[in-house]
Amino acid sequence: MSKTVMTEKAPKPVGPYSQAIVSKGLVFCSGQIGIDPSTGKLVEGGIERETEQVLDNLRNVLDAAGSSMDKVLRCTIYVTEMSNFQKVNAIYGKRFQADPPARTTVGVIALPMKAMVEIDVIAEITP
Repeated sequence: MSKTVMTEKAPKPVGPYSQAIVSKGLVFCSGQIGIDPSTGKLVEGGIERETEQVLDNLRNVLDAAGSSMDKVLRCTIYVTEMSNFQKVNAIYGKRFQADPPARTTVGVIALPMKAMVEIDVIAEITP
């Protein structure tokens, strides 16, 4: 049995998908881009600001699902410019300092709304 997760503290989906699905003690979060949920627009300020907003959005979805950033098991990062990898990595590293999750980083041609970074995660439910 699975449960759909929806919170106003993260952007509404821009297509036919859920913010997250909870199933068998795990949370499967859809990819987040740097959309400010209060405006529905991509944040300004470059890759660093987008990455921070992406991680804030994921934290809010995880909270709504009964999990947290420290329960993340796996991340996938998508970046449109691999030259931004170090900037994304520095911000990501601040959010996952102790026992960071498994991760893959993929260079892509484009992301929705001309975003520069997207991240999805899989996490455990907080007991």
